[in-house]
Amino acid sequence: MIKNLLKIGFASVCVALLLISCGKDKPVTSENTEVLTTAKGQLYQVDTLNSKIEWKGYKIVKSDQTSHIGTIKLESGDVTINNGKLESGKFVANLASLDNTDLKEDHEKQNKLVQHLHSADFLNVEKFPTASFEIAKITENQTGDYNQILDGNLTIKGITKPVSFKANTMVKDGVVSISTEPTDINREDFGISFQIPAENGVIKNEITLQISLKANETN
Repeated sequence: MIKNLLKIGFASVCVALLLISCGKDKPVTSENTEVLTTAKGQLYQVDTLNSKIEWKGYKIVKSDQTSHIGTIKLESGDVTINNGKLESGKFVANLASLDNTDLKEDHEKQNKLVQHLHSADFLNVEKFPTASFEIAKITENQTGDYNQILDGNLTIKGITKPVSFKANTMVKDGVVSISTEPTDINREDFGISFQIPAENGVIKNEITLQISLKANETN
């Protein structure tokens, strides 16, 4: 009897240890907004030459005096239009194209900043060359300067998080134009936690992103 109890107890401990071990090895699951959009409608291809993401990062205080700004090019993407309205969309950004614009008068500082942002301290472009945003839900916005709210899934460095953009969307003469409101994301949510020494100032966790794109109707 005692021997059987010892066997059962030992087996239970082994199972518990196995479960703990599996739990440690389990990858972190990204948060996602359920995709409610569909592919119904006319397909439009993103015009990558006339589309971009503008970014702004801040140091110490969130202001124009303590910020860096720049652009990121879109690599690909498409949207669908159903009955004259945006139905769905997904955009892929080429992170290797990330550039800085506020230091253009000082090429040495500009290149140093861009290289650092490309490095493993920030975006780790060599390992994660692209980022993406997939629209999951579209809501008509009745107030303010933007006519729609685009809820979707933003993926950076292999981590996906829900993000919402207010946007102006227009369809005219075979061209879709989308311009979002400048929107803050938390860089730490996407595994970007680098911080400079406190005596040199503190980099804010907020990064402001604004998407401007055009897409052309396909045949």
